[in-house]
Amino acid sequence: MKATFRCLFLALGSFAAIHPAPTAAVQLGITLTGNKSILFWPTSAATYVLQNTTNLAAPNWVTINNIIPVTVSNNFTVTVTNSSRARFFRLFNTNNVIIPAGMALIPAGAFTMGNSSGDSDITDASPISVTVSAFFMDTNLVSIEQWQTVYNWATSAGYGFVNGGAAKTANHPVQTVDWYDAVKWCNARSQQAGMTPAYFTDAGLTQIYTNGETDAVFVNWTATGFRLPTEAEWEKAARGGLSGQRFPWGNVISESLANYYGNPASSPGGYSYDAGPYYYNPTFSAGGIQPFTSPMGSFPANGYGLCDMAGNLQEWCWDWYGTPYAGGTDPHGPDTPSNRVYRGGYWGYYATLARCANRSEDFPPSFAFNSIGFRCVAIAGPSSQPATPRLNIAALGGGQAQLTWSTNYTGYTLQATTNLVAASWQTVTNSVGTSGQLYSVTVGTAGTTRFFRLRSN
Repeated sequence: MKATFRCLFLALGSFAAIHPAPTAAVQLGITLTGNKSILFWPTSAATYVLQNTTNLAAPNWVTINNIIPVTVSNNFTVTVTNSSRARFFRLFNTNNVIIPAGMALIPAGAFTMGNSSGDSDITDASPISVTVSAFFMDTNLVSIEQWQTVYNWATSAGYGFVNGGAAKTANHPVQTVDWYDAVKWCNARSQQAGMTPAYFTDAGLTQIYTNGETDAVFVNWTATGFRLPTEAEWEKAARGGLSGQRFPWGNVISESLANYYGNPASSPGGYSYDAGPYYYNPTFSAGGIQPFTSPMGSFPANGYGLCDMAGNLQEWCWDWYGTPYAGGTDPHGPDTPSNRVYRGGYWGYYATLARCANRSEDFPPSFAFNSIGFRCVAIAGPSSQPATPRLNIAALGGGQAQLTWSTNYTGYTLQATTNLVAASWQTVTNSVGTSGQLYSVTVGTAGTTRFFRLRSN
């Protein structure tokens, strides 16, 4: 192992589409003790995180989340176990990237997309090298609470949905939404947060997609708002920085790692990579009321900090289904309409669907059932969110109104004035709560007209 660690990568790096200001490298030290290594860096570098990769030729840097730094003599200190595979380390300055609340940064880089495990039943996913630009992804599936918060805003702003969404109970993912619903919801989420929407119904990108179910959807790939992941983005994210594994954590699955229908090798027709136990996950099928979805964060996250990339619900992607899928850089799938791809496993089926390379396209994009949900992505870069938050207002009736703005923005104070000509802004002292990913304040509307703004502290 000594030879491996002589080649540590100690310089600060940056991701594609992210342009940090020049900064001096922070020294990362390392010492060996038995089969472990101790890494340390100055406590003055509080905005830095420790990352590792196993390949410097085509690095895929992954933040090491399963460590707790200990402060020793003005240094952050962590201990890692040496394995047979070479590992290279670096410090990454998180001040260079604004990560939206509830999302994780998926780093840019090449990865092998497809069935590199050699499973004979996956015949439409031959391994191919794909390079993906950096992007943000929701750490969890869209929850019913988050869905309803945006849905309620959207339907009052001219949006129309075919399905209202459903969930087993609070803190569970929304399901029974079709592909068109998910795409329009992404647009509404973007507009509610003051971001540029991604989906349009004309090639000139002037008509925002808000109503109906049409396959003539055009994407502004440079928009700062939310959208569905491409197949390549989804699989890159699902693998969590690992290469050649069936699942986000390795080659074997069990019901302690994901919510799916167990069918281990000990059962008739079972699978060698399924450790079971057999049947629905017992933790979430108690009571016998379907769907047997699981609450957010019920299972360990993968290497990128994403939950449920191998179970709970399948997830809508942008791409039309096609074979073979394209390699290269940031592929968006074929142009010929067929069915839209959805990825991942779900609570009611075998682990075959939960494999990172498995592709599903059995149903049309108008299909809505309790097996499919979705999560959003956004481009990663300095312009990933507006410079100031958008302040939304909605009438509640009874002489009250609700003011909301994105929880991506902290350090803002709500102020009001009764005169914009000679404005005297006063802080609104009403209690600020949260609803989904929005700060929320309820104010009275009776009496003198008031104007509101958000001011940075």
